[in-house]
Amino acid sequence: MQLEQQDPQIYDLIQKETARQSEGLEMIPSENHTSGAVLEALGSRLTDKYSEGYPGQRYYGGCENVDVVENLCRDRAKQLFGATHANVQAHSGSPANFAVYYALCEAGDTVMGLKLYHGGHMSHGLKLNFSGRLYNSIQYSCKTDGFIDYDEVRRLALEHKPKLIVSGGSAYPQIYNWAKFQEIADEVGAFHLADMSHVAGMIAGGVYPNPVGIADVVTTTTHKTLRGPRGAIILANGNPSTPLQAAEKTKENIPTLIDRAIIPGIQGGPHNHQTAAIAVALKEAMSPEFKNYAKQILKNAKILAEEFLAKGYELVTGGTESHLLLINLTNKNITGKQAESALSKAGITVNKNTIPHDPRKPFDPSGIRLGTPALTTRGMKEGEMHMVAGFIDRAINNVDNSAELDKIHAEVREMCGSFPLPR
Repeated sequence: MQLEQQDPQIYDLIQKETARQSEGLEMIPSENHTSGAVLEALGSRLTDKYSEGYPGQRYYGGCENVDVVENLCRDRAKQLFGATHANVQAHSGSPANFAVYYALCEAGDTVMGLKLYHGGHMSHGLKLNFSGRLYNSIQYSCKTDGFIDYDEVRRLALEHKPKLIVSGGSAYPQIYNWAKFQEIADEVGAFHLADMSHVAGMIAGGVYPNPVGIADVVTTTTHKTLRGPRGAIILANGNPSTPLQAAEKTKENIPTLIDRAIIPGIQGGPHNHQTAAIAVALKEAMSPEFKNYAKQILKNAKILAEEFLAKGYELVTGGTESHLLLINLTNKNITGKQAESALSKAGITVNKNTIPHDPRKPFDPSGIRLGTPALTTRGMKEGEMHMVAGFIDRAINNVDNSAELDKIHAEVREMCGSFPLPR
């Protein structure tokens, strides 16, 4: 235990965080629990190696082992998602999306994405983000029922002629119509980036539509439903030329443009320990057990939706076809911020979240966002979802009752004892 001896402060904080996760319900949809094998790869000596460039084309010597690691990771990503090209060097999701912007657009070009406060992501054109400051961002929205307004997407695309249309998001409980986005992009001569970060694990498990082969380019994080380390993958079809070779911004050249955008465009050396851990997660995602896991994520989410509807809660879009639920708490007379705080005291981690057309501000919105990936990883199934819905309902109805929240936390802790974190 070198860490405990050398830096007891950090060691203690790690132990506290492990205990917090172990004794509570992690229900933020973008979080999950990695396997022990992923953690082992992530903490390996591969972190010591610098390897700017790509396998066989490095700027450093001594890359014979990390070359094999990266090629394994790329091959597994291509096999799992059905792509012919994969870049696994992006450090996380936002850099992966930045790489696509950098590859396919020029500064000032028009881009389109779903509004953050309607379920999109910051990197899809938020004005405070690089995607809204370096590019002319036009944002589409959801209808009052919470579903994406595809008529508006088409109208805005025809009006503004964007260079890039982004699909996907971070708080949308339904299925993205990847083909519809591609149809609109083709109609106006735009590139189509499908950001499948939230749903990649369900796609790998065969229970959610795959945008690979439909969209021009696909990005995904690796730490959400895919259950890997924090990182990202960029997928496309086609074969890259030499990374530094000049290439026009055409669909045929997307693999080359993406590789050049990562390095030398926006990053230096890849994180080889991260690449190895992603490779491990991808191998896990190819297993029959993972397919069962993906199915259970959906089953659990649907059970929660049914429970909340029965208890009088308002769900954005009326339910879910994915791993997450977005709950409008207006009829419960509390805000998302109040609910997040009360649930945290009860040992249940969710996040406050805006709902489409929310009259409240983002830091004190009307809703909460929650999901089932991490609970499903721990082995919880339908029976536990009924209990979880009950815990959440009790906490929301006892926001100012510290004694009741402590009681719920004790019950949560007891239940969690039967479902340890993966090792």
